[in-house]
Amino acid sequence: MAEAVGARLADPDVEARLGRLDELLEGLETAPGPSTRSATEAVALLTEVYGEALARVLDLADGPLAERLAEDELLGHLMVLHDIHPETAERRAARAVERLRPAVRERGGDVEWAGVEGQVARVRLTTGGGGCGSGCGSNGSDVTDAVRAAVLAAAPELTAVEPLTETAPAFVPLTTLTHRGAP
Repeated sequence: MAEAVGARLADPDVEARLGRLDELLEGLETAPGPSTRSATEAVALLTEVYGEALARVLDLADGPLAERLAEDELLGHLMVLHDIHPETAERRAARAVERLRPAVRERGGDVEWAGVEGQVARVRLTTGGGGCGSGCGSNGSDVTDAVRAAVLAAAPELTAVEPLTETAPAFVPLTTLTHRGAP
């Protein structure tokens, strides 16, 4: 069913279309024949022209508008795709980590941006200690996977995310520290 001209797509609808586009392009790339090469070239040229149009919009946008455009998830991804995002990969990745921080803290851990070495992002990831806080039911590898996915989605030009994992110290009662050797 076709949508009205000028109708806006909700983010889930955009994601669905991008998924379908990936399927179609994958099928096109594997199909034999000269018409397939022509279709693939047409898609590549169209993508290049749309990227140029987006770059021109950014050239015309003032600082605050360019920032707002870059903050939009779809536009931000397109800017990365066309290598015209106004922010560095490191800055985008650091922001993604900061957005995840509250959720990681709810699970008894913490995540902190540690920088980039070459094309590898580094994050300090602290998992819950021996005490049973709100993180008891969570899996540390799930948190690591979520951080990795968020960083690479924000900055796909990075090749990997390396967690510098620490374990928070377990709770030690004060009486244990103040009564050495006492029964």
